[in-house]
Parts: sequence; C-alpha cells; structure tokens
Amino acid sequence: MPKTRKIKSEDASPNPEYLIKSIAEQGYSLETSLADLMDNSISANADKIEVLIDTESEPFKLFLADNGEGMTEEELANNMRFPSNSPEELRNDFDLGRFGLGMKTASFSQTRKFTVLSKKRGDKKYHGRTWDVDFLKKNGWKIIINSDEEVANIMYQYNRLSREYLNKFDDFEANTIIVWDGLYKFEEYLNEENRRDSLKKEVTEVTSDYLALVFHRFMERNLNPLQIRINNTRVNPFNPFPEEEKDFREIEPKQSSFRSDVVKIQGFVLPSRAIAEVKKGLTKWTTRYRGLMDMEGLYIYRADRIILFGGWNGIVKKAPRLQLARLKVEVGNSVDHLLHLNVAKSQIVVPHELRKAFEGYIEELKIEAEREYYNRGIRKFSGKKSHDNVQLFDRSYSNKGSVLEVNKNFPLVKNLQDSLDDKQRSQLNLLLRMINTRVNNIRHVHEEKEFLGIEEKDGLSVDELKNNILDLQSNGVSNEIIKEDIIPHLGYKYSSLPDSIKSILN
Repeated sequence: MPKTRKIKSEDASPNPEYLIKSIAEQGYSLETSLADLMDNSISANADKIEVLIDTESEPFKLFLADNGEGMTEEELANNMRFPSNSPEELRNDFDLGRFGLGMKTASFSQTRKFTVLSKKRGDKKYHGRTWDVDFLKKNGWKIIINSDEEVANIMYQYNRLSREYLNKFDDFEANTIIVWDGLYKFEEYLNEENRRDSLKKEVTEVTSDYLALVFHRFMERNLNPLQIRINNTRVNPFNPFPEEEKDFREIEPKQSSFRSDVVKIQGFVLPSRAIAEVKKGLTKWTTRYRGLMDMEGLYIYRADRIILFGGWNGIVKKAPRLQLARLKVEVGNSVDHLLHLNVAKSQIVVPHELRKAFEGYIEELKIEAEREYYNRGIRKFSGKKSHDNVQLFDRSYSNKGSVLEVNKNFPLVKNLQDSLDDKQRSQLNLLLRMINTRVNNIRHVHEEKEFLGIEEKDGLSVDELKNNILDLQSNGVSNEIIKEDIIPHLGYKYSSLPDSIKSILN
C-alpha cells in the first residue's frame, strides 16, 4: 500500500487592508462608482434614487438611498460578502449586476468606510452592516454589525440632510441607504475650500452629466420612470440618439448571433448644423459638459444601460471629421464574459469574431459622417425665398440624407431661364436635374485654389470672370456677396485674384 505523502502548508491569508485597496482599484471614478450602486437599486425595482452629500463637516459623507425592494438582515449580510454571487450565474434579462462585487468595490474606490442600511419594503426596522478598513487592520477579515443606536443615528443624519436640500421626492421611503463615511480622494486637497469646490463640481457637473446619459432609457420609460435626485437637482435624461429630429440620419441596422445572444448595431449621422449649434450653446446633440468629439463613437447598451460611450474602443481613431458619427450597439447580459466586461462596467474588449463586423460597418458609417462633415458649409434654406438668396445650391433633406440642388433663383440661372423660350427652358430644367443628381452622387470636397489668370479646362479666363462679375453687379448683387459667396463657389481664393478684378469689387 503506497505511503500517503504529508502535504505541508502555511497560512497565506491576505492582509485585509492591502486586499481591499487593491480590489478597489478597478478603474472607478466617482460617477462610475455611483452608477454601479444605482445598478443594484434598479435591479431591486427602485424608481427613485437620491444622492446627498454632506460637506459641512469632515470627513465628508455621501448618502445614496433608493425605494427598491430592500433586503432582510440575512440578505444584507450575504450581499456585503466578497463576492455575493458568481459571474457565471444565470441572471434575468434585466439584472444589471455582474460579479457580485459592484457595491463593495465601487464604495471602497471612494471611501475607506461604508455602511449599508436596509429593510424590506413595508417593514419598519432597518438592519446595518459596515465595512471599515481601520477595523479590518486590527481585527482581521470581519464586518461590523451595526447596533440599533448606530442605525438610528445614521437615519437621523440622512433624514436631516434630505430635508435640507431642495426638490425632495414626494411619497419617498428609502428602503436601502448606502453611506460613504469619508471621500478620501477629495479630502487629500490641503485647502478646505478646494476640497468642497472640487467635490461640488464633480457631482453637479461630471456625475450628473454621466448619469443622465447612462440611465436615460430608464428615466424615459413610460411605466414608473426612474427619477434621480443629486442634492438640489433632479437629473433629466439625455438621449444621444434624438431620432425625432428629421435630419438625424439612420444607417441600415445589422445584427448577428453571438453565442447565446444577438448583437445589434446601427449607425447614426448627426446633421452638420449640429457643429454650429453646439458652438452656440446647449443643444440636444451633446450633454452640458461634453462636446461633439467627446460623444462621437460607440454607445454600447447592455440591458438598456449604457456601459460604454464615446470613442471607438480602439477600432478606429477619433477625428474631427467623425464627430457626427455615433454607433449604437445592443447586447444582453449573458455575454459579459465574452466581452470581458470589467467590474466597473466601464470597459469591454470586442471579440475577434465580432471585430470584423464592427470594422466593416464603421467604415460605412465613416463615409456618411465625413460627407456630412465636409458639406457643413453649405447652407440650408427653408420657408420663403428672398431676392438676397444667391447661394448656388440649396440644401434640403430626404430619407437618404441631405440633398443639394441648383438654386433656380441664383441670378445667372434665373437670367438664363428668363431669356429662353418654353422648349429651351424645358431642356435647361432637364440639364439642372442631371447636374443635381450628379452632384449628389459625387459630393467631393474641393479646397479653394489659386486663380492662375489663364483659361483652364472647366475654368475661367480673367475676361470671362470680369464680365460675369459686372453682369452680377448690374443685376443688383452686392460686392460683399460676390466676394464671400460667388468667388468661393467658383473654387478660387479671393486673395489670388488679379488686381483688375479686385478693383471692381472694392
């Protein structure tokens, strides 16, 4: 009978403090941490969530409360463990969780001590558990069970703070409350005022912007829409795909089976007017604190929640000419492991078998977005035409995007039409139709070039240009319009014109 080998071993229990700090570094920011906590609230059927911050005393405290189903003491104890469920565990289609780590890692990424109070909906008594790094250092891997007195004190602080801020929810009863006791990333500032200002800016600007975008579908749903309150402010949803805009153009969608799920992709092209509108101020095209280039790229929806937006995830590079392109990607929550979704739900890896499909579709989207971007200088006219409308091309919109047409009120075109008989006018209209079709098939962008002063193929001689300018002037077209609109439409730089031409325009 073989002799049984005695296996030697030694204790390898991890240092609780070091482990907590390590697992907390999972790419979280304040806004992604709060979004991760809200995932749990939504999965618990909450339709009201409030985030309140107390900066009057230090350490700062942050409260996140929801009116979801809440937890019994046993459920609370289980959910506070590391982890509370397996990432391979089968979940319903609307479960926003992944690793059973989100609440713990998200909280520890921002604080070194946090408490969760919870009760089942309809119950009166709250139960509490606290993770505290300082306690772990002295006592090992143990969690604090909060006394009734501690729970009552936390509830008093929360209720007082909730009343002090504006825009309180009606008929709101918090069933789960998460308390971050200290926000160490903001308390490292030396100046007390800097600490408060930095946190206020992060919450009111960056975080509100992020949550409005990430959870917009939940806030827009017809039945029990999600409401989020951050201090004094109710967060309004921001939909990055405002499909009610008639010139917000869709590209033909595609979908493919991916293991146990279906991935749907659809490209959208913003109208070129969005560039000018965003420069002027707030628009429906961007959030308050983001620009068009910040928002170009992929928008990956997982169970209606955006897990990634902005940028192309390494497939192509961001560029100004692509700032009008957005790609919507819809996935379920059963392929998380195949997309390598990280704990913070802020990063994925597009698998090789999907990457080719993405690249081909993005190439098609790029072409459409670049066309729109490069034609942004062509104005769109609507309503009644005026005599001052001397643009050679009018711009209108169809279900295939923007369309350019020769303006029949352009002085040279109108004069020609007036000088023709009916038959000739009919031939001209046919010719214009052919030109319109050809222009919209090509839509090339030509930079302005130097005027060489000699007749070129498809070009103008000095005399032809001069005579045409004199003819325009005699028909009441101002020199300013000729310089700013006519000359560029001919493809020439005004600075390169000969002095004999410039003299009749000054």
